[in-house]
Amino acid sequence: MTSVHEAEPSAPVPERGPRDRDLPPTKPMSWAMLSRALAVPLTLALVCFLPAVIAAQPGSGVRDTAYWLQLVLTCYAGARLATMILSTRRRLLQGVFWMFVYIAMGVAPFAQAVIGQTPTPLVGPRSDLMTAVALVLVGCAAFDLGALLASRRPLRDRATARSANGPATAHRVRLRLLVLLALVASGYYVLKLGGPAIFFTSRQEISDSVAVSGVASGQSNVGSAFLKGFGTVPALLALLFYTRRLVTSRRARRSPSTVLVWCVLAALNVIVNNPVSNARYWFLTVLVSLLFTAFPSSAAMYRSVLALGVVGALVLFPYADRFRYDGAGYRPVDSSSVFEPLATKDYDQTVMFANTLAWVDTRGHTYGRQLAGSALFFVPRSVWSGKPEDTGVRVGQWMGMNMTNLSAPLWTELWVDFGAVGMTGAFALVGYLAARADRRYARAVSRAGPGPGSVTAVVVPLIAGYTFILLRGPLLQAMGKPAIALLCLLLVTSFRRRDGRNPY
Repeated sequence: MTSVHEAEPSAPVPERGPRDRDLPPTKPMSWAMLSRALAVPLTLALVCFLPAVIAAQPGSGVRDTAYWLQLVLTCYAGARLATMILSTRRRLLQGVFWMFVYIAMGVAPFAQAVIGQTPTPLVGPRSDLMTAVALVLVGCAAFDLGALLASRRPLRDRATARSANGPATAHRVRLRLLVLLALVASGYYVLKLGGPAIFFTSRQEISDSVAVSGVASGQSNVGSAFLKGFGTVPALLALLFYTRRLVTSRRARRSPSTVLVWCVLAALNVIVNNPVSNARYWFLTVLVSLLFTAFPSSAAMYRSVLALGVVGALVLFPYADRFRYDGAGYRPVDSSSVFEPLATKDYDQTVMFANTLAWVDTRGHTYGRQLAGSALFFVPRSVWSGKPEDTGVRVGQWMGMNMTNLSAPLWTELWVDFGAVGMTGAFALVGYLAARADRRYARAVSRAGPGPGSVTAVVVPLIAGYTFILLRGPLLQAMGKPAIALLCLLLVTSFRRRDGRNPY
């Protein structure tokens, strides 16, 4: 893999063809000197300064093997995140992965280890926590190995590999059908819940309205998941495609109809995808995917998202659930330290992994059953009576928790089904696929890419934003919206070769 200070070899710039005439001229990148100037202070801040500040906090934590392993994991993830931020290439999926690991599996659990308090109780022996941290480190190393293997294998160009097909682009007519689907589905969602005003109250009001609407039953949440999914996902995906068109095509910016459709989609997303009526992780998906789509070639935006994302997750995220409940149900965070909310809210991933180890010790591995339940999330429980519940819910019930809406990070999901060997291999595969997708994204947003209609230039930012949800888990809760997005992509994607003509 490329070092932080080492510039990637630049590929020869192809001549502009008719397909590229609407793309803005590219400017030579001069980030190498900036990377060198920022490398030392940024690396020291992530790897040394922040962990040292946390370690100096008062608390009753025990400084045993689990503590030192957590410190190693925090420093390792901080170094990898600094590498992603200062890389000469934009690695969206890998960058977001390391940002999540640094925050949710590194800094937050380290603060919990120092303070001596966790959001969820540890039910087993402390050795389970030590094993959990060690396994997270193993998964991270496997991810790095997979990414390294991907960097050694050249990309195949679909257009040259199969002469009958071209790169994946959005079909003009089918994209209009997606816009129509978004308007109809989101309009039905808004009307079913009682109008736009309810989307600016609280998530509790949204849940109550969904329950009253009759789409959900006591045994299954499939109906409510489809209502929320189709009400939010097509609108976001259509907005991303039209944003891609506007930022890369002068012709689109000069078209009043295109600008009008984008304005309508933007207004629609303000209603159905705002931070008041949606979970914080989903709004984070909306924000990250929109920024990466609107600024596809901006190294400054890429670095800002990763760097400021750390600050936002540590300082703002624990307080961002202001609209989860109405005024009577909201309980503000009362803390004397910026690190205290990390030990009392949200970031329970590491301790839940440790609790899952104890649960598996008593019940055994499920050998793919949990993942099968996630993959077949759309099957109602009335049809599949033995359909697995969320992994976090099952572990929470075993723990005797009253509130079982607990996280189940990807490490947990893979451990429950496949054990250490399967988890390690799966993370190597995830790292491989993430690195390949990042390289395809870099090609898609370049001058040699498919142009404004590139599907890859929209899909990779969307996956990058949703990575937080996939890594946090549980997967069963997280599968609905990606499935709807896949259906929308199947609707609009075309592989027809256009003989160099602009796809729009």
